[in-house]
Amino acid sequence: MNINEFAGKICKAVKKELGAAYRVECKEVRKNNGVILHGLLVLGEDQNVAPTIYLDTFLEAYEAGATFKSILQGLLDICREEVLKEAVDMKFFRSFEKVRDRICYRLIGRKGNEELLEDIPYIEFLDLAICFYYAYHGESLGDGTILVHNSHMELWDTCTAELFGLAKRNTQRLFPWVCSSIGEVLGEIAGEDGEPEEALEEELLQQVPMQVLSNARRTQGAVCMLYPGLLDKLAGECKRNFYILPSSVHEVILLEDTGAGAAPELKKMVLEVNRTQVAPEEVLSDSLYYYDSTDKRVKIIF
Repeated sequence: MNINEFAGKICKAVKKELGAAYRVECKEVRKNNGVILHGLLVLGEDQNVAPTIYLDTFLEAYEAGATFKSILQGLLDICREEVLKEAVDMKFFRSFEKVRDRICYRLIGRKGNEELLEDIPYIEFLDLAICFYYAYHGESLGDGTILVHNSHMELWDTCTAELFGLAKRNTQRLFPWVCSSIGEVLGEIAGEDGEPEEALEEELLQQVPMQVLSNARRTQGAVCMLYPGLLDKLAGECKRNFYILPSSVHEVILLEDTGAGAAPELKKMVLEVNRTQVAPEEVLSDSLYYYDSTDKRVKIIF
């Protein structure tokens, strides 16, 4: 069963179970790097916003042996728990004055996102694109993001330069940076999921001068390398320039340049991790970056 057949069958079954009081539909959602996921939306009466429940992982469970009945029940439980009880007033989003203090930025790769970039404001940064989003926070929906499109920019009568100025200020305020050692990150992984994977040789990594740069939420944290003055501050602390490995859209790895000529091996590492360890929609870039504290800029070196 392919994903479209599975989604259609799920949609029909959920409609039958929930009844006419709910609108149930499936839609394709374009994610980062051109990845297409398939989402289930369930809206009650008088509702205008609903969480998207992605079905791709449920199909994987089905193909791994889970029964359709158990998967359907799990989805119904999620729907009943997460579907909002009342409409959310989104009229505020039409007012630039009401959204400007939560306009933020994030980084995505330009390669693979060509179609998306035609529809959104962005600024080129090396082989990446700085794009913008509204960091939503509310009692009904909790925390979330709304990507800023060209149509929003026209509605607000603003420009890319103004969005960048706001995002430069807001992002570091709302999502402060965190720089942790590899050992600390491995400790977090072990605390959440048990022992780290054997491939991550903790004792060896502890000896390597690597730091993981992200934000406090560890979500879309690769953009922290744009925070004004931050890379210069970190280079001053270690008194060396450093390589920047784009491990995902959520974080980058900083590795001190010891003069050992490690660039070719680091490039291989970036490629290998992107192909085997990172979800396709979370890949940032295959490039190896370098921060030179002399000219205070990031550049691609491989």
